Amino acid sequence: MSAPKKVVLAYSGGLDTSIILKWLQTEYGCEVVTFTADLGQGEELEPARAKAEMLGVSKVYIEDLREEFVRDFVFPMFRANALYEGLYLLGTSIARPLISKRLVEIAAAEGADAVAHGATGKGNDQVRFELAAYALNPDIKVIAPWRLWDLTSRTKLIDFAEKNQIPIAKDKRGEAPFSVDANLLHTSSEGKVLENPADEAPDYVLQRTVPVEQAPNEPEYIEVGFEKGDAVSIDGEAMSPATILTKLNELGGKHGIGVLDLVENRFVGMKSRGIYETPGGTVLLEAHRGIEQITLDSGAGHLKDSIMPRYAELIYNGFWFSPEREMLQALIDKSQEHVTGTVRLKLYKGSARTVARWSEHSLYSEAHVTFEEDAGAYNQEDAKGFIQLNALRLKLLAARNRRLKG
Repeated sequence: MSAPKKVVLAYSGGLDTSIILKWLQTEYGCEVVTFTADLGQGEELEPARAKAEMLGVSKVYIEDLREEFVRDFVFPMFRANALYEGLYLLGTSIARPLISKRLVEIAAAEGADAVAHGATGKGNDQVRFELAAYALNPDIKVIAPWRLWDLTSRTKLIDFAEKNQIPIAKDKRGEAPFSVDANLLHTSSEGKVLENPADEAPDYVLQRTVPVEQAPNEPEYIEVGFEKGDAVSIDGEAMSPATILTKLNELGGKHGIGVLDLVENRFVGMKSRGIYETPGGTVLLEAHRGIEQITLDSGAGHLKDSIMPRYAELIYNGFWFSPEREMLQALIDKSQEHVTGTVRLKLYKGSARTVARWSEHSLYSEAHVTFEEDAGAYNQEDAKGFIQLNALRLKLLAARNRRLKG
């Protein structure tokens, strides 16, 4: 690959991406533009601007993408009830395509010929960033310094930073206890004290969720309103997508909800252990399941559940912008046309549980399921023929097997 002339770097303002910024300048002699996305990670981002300007970048982009993130990425994923390997709510995975989208768009606006990211060569994020970038611009160059440079240890990184007058936070001079990635959907903690899956994770790892033992001793009830599969209100108050998720994070975190200790299978082939905190997402998933119970037809719901693992795997592996994900999304969105109504949930000691749900679009018929007189709504004698027809092939199999044994 020829040396780039202008690079747009996904920049957090932290030590690693600051080193990458300087490395790009010294290695390629190129112009660098930084892009920092506010996805609700809860950190002050203006210091990233000051640090980037100090390091001599030509332009700094800092963008609040929280509403777009939840509206166009998180909510569509939650319409599918997506869980990777049955447990993981895909908090890191779903953020990467949006960051890549803006990297490519900024590169086009700035006339840059390359984009760069800080993902390592061992993880999934390198795949997600780059598949998304190539899907949006097949001609874009992607630079992944962790796969190219010889700064292969923390000591070498620190030495490079000191040589180039890059500010180093004091706690970075020693080994960090673990690595954290955060956005409005979740926090992810990996590495160091968490690397041995035989050891219980210490409570200090938790970033936004109280340990369940410290959660309130009294339950809290909330009501979440939905329109066409998306949450639109909490306790009757209409809110924007990002505001809803922020509020659910607050409520769920207070009650110790949404902590997951997972050993997962990375796309690149290895297993890794992480602690994921998704308090608002866990509440939202339970609420969405609750409203689907009364508004979604069984055939549609069962089909949707059957494709969910494939849909979740596509997101985890970085194929958000693939045609197959978009095809599945069209099916999922079609299923949500009548997923409108309200769910009441009980939050208590690490759990979010649906306790009531109602909707004008409900398919639930009390007249059909009642144990009292149903006034002819359901003829129980019809069940005999239904059972006989479904039993026919089983009877034929049993008769054949009995004959062969005889």
